[in-house]
Parts: sequence; structure tokens; C-alpha cells
Amino acid sequence: MTDAVLGARRARLPPPPGHKFPLGKYRLLRERLVAEAVAAPDDIAASAPASWELLATVHASSYLERVRTGAMTDREVRVLGLPWSAALVERGRRSTQGTVEAARDALAGSGYGMNLGGGTHHAGRAAGRGYCLFNDLAVAVTELRRSAGFDGRVAVIDCDVHQGDGTAELFADDPSVFTLSIHGGANYPFRRAVSDLDVDLRDGVGDDEYLGVLSSSLDEVGGADLVFYLAAADPWEGDRLGRLALTKAGLAARDGVVLDRAAAWGAAVCVVLAGGYAPDVADTVDINLATARAVAERAAAQRSVRDPAARAE
Repeated sequence: MTDAVLGARRARLPPPPGHKFPLGKYRLLRERLVAEAVAAPDDIAASAPASWELLATVHASSYLERVRTGAMTDREVRVLGLPWSAALVERGRRSTQGTVEAARDALAGSGYGMNLGGGTHHAGRAAGRGYCLFNDLAVAVTELRRSAGFDGRVAVIDCDVHQGDGTAELFADDPSVFTLSIHGGANYPFRRAVSDLDVDLRDGVGDDEYLGVLSSSLDEVGGADLVFYLAAADPWEGDRLGRLALTKAGLAARDGVVLDRAAAWGAAVCVVLAGGYAPDVADTVDINLATARAVAERAAAQRSVRDPAARAE
């Protein structure tokens, strides 16, 4: 598991008082992963910052220069939803690199990799939006193709309650990437890009309806060699920025549906956590922890199949 926040402890990012961005969840999640033996401390690796050269393979150089130097306009800062700071930029770079490394882990190891942050799906080519400074998914795909020789089919399975507009924009002309976004139809963003498959859900959709729509949507994806799964916590019934009504058990079932379908495709899976804005951050951490546990269990099972000695242990 890759932890961008672990690598950026010195770059603390306190949001303004009362802000909805749940910075505290990252430390709490890491602590619970270790305390509940979902991951050993050594299994959680810090990520370095993504280079500006790598970010420039996806984002406009003029935008990156404003981000790097703190010259973002007032409007850009409002649209981003977070005040500019050097700590914000470093954290964004580390989170992006975390997804690159998690995707590499997925392709090279047990078939699974996970970033304990990531999923910054609102960032477009020349703009940050909705707390998303850089688009980690697009950067990861570009880097895998450039440095790892990956040329397989990619599926982005975006289960954040908000449409993945930046990801849709960046992959709009790439037939090797299928973008699926399942989100609240009456929720942010209100000006949207077009994914390969967008599913607009009515307010109040609960577990059974959601899981049925998810399964049928995955049928339309058809398959992939690498899946990026945005396992967001914000479809939860108590989320401040959601409008759906999934329970924690329903969200755990959602994780199982996506992970098992990816396994049936024979796809490697990179999991990122995206949004989650519960009034009590412990609820978001509960949901993220269940996702991490599901990933860890499947990764361990895959290792045991590949390694008879591990199975015997």
C-alpha cells in the first residue's frame, strides 16, 4: 500500500476551520490499518513527489507553472476549493506519485495495489477542481505506458458520488481507456465532461438498487487489463456531500462486486480512495478500512495461489 500522506508529514495541510476536506482521515486510516493487522507498518510505503516533468505529460505547462509558483488566480483557487500553499502542492504531487506506484505494484506483484489517498478525478488538463490539483489516474496511465511499456486496456471504475469530469475530459480521445462514472445525478459537478458510460443516480438510491446498476454497468465495460477503482466513501448515507443512501455494508458489497469482476477479467487493480466527507471522520475511516481489508484479503489469496509455500503456512 502506498501512503502519500506518510511521505508528506512535514507538509501538513491544515484546511481553514470548518472546511469539509477530511485531512485527518489519512493518519487515522493508517493507524487503524496497522492496529487491526490489515497491513504491517512496513507494508505502507511513503511516496516521493511526482516530478513536474511527469505532471506535464498530462497537464498544461501554463497551469503547472501557476501551481508551482503560487500564481493561481482567485477564481482558480475558488474552483479548486482549497487555498494555495506549498504544502498543498507537495501533498498533491506525492498523492499523484502514490497512484503511479500503486499501479506499478498491481501490475508487478499480486495483481493489487492501493493508494491510501488518490482518486483526484476532477482535475482536468488546465484546471484543478473540487479539491483535486492533479489528475493522478491520467498521470499513472501515461507513466505506465511511457516507462513500463504497458499497452493494455484500462478501465476506470469511478464510484465516487461526484462525476469524474476531469478523468472523462483527459481520456475522451483515448479508445484504450474506458471511463465509467456512477454518481449522484443532482450533485457536483454541474458542468460535466462525458465519460464512456455515465450513470446518473437519483437522490436517495440505496444498496440494492446501486449494486444492481453497478453490476449491469460493469457488463458494459466488458473487461480490462488494468482497473483503476475509485472506492470513495461519499455514497454513504450519512455523507455531508453525498445524496445517496448506501450503508457501510452496502459499500463493502460494492467493493466486492468491483474487485471480483476485475478478477474475473484477469485484470490488475489499482485502488484509490477518492472522496468521503462524513460529519464524523471515523465513519469515513470505517469505510476506507473495509475497502483496504477487501483488497488485502484478495492480494493475500492471490499470493497463496502463486506461492505454494505461502499457502502451506
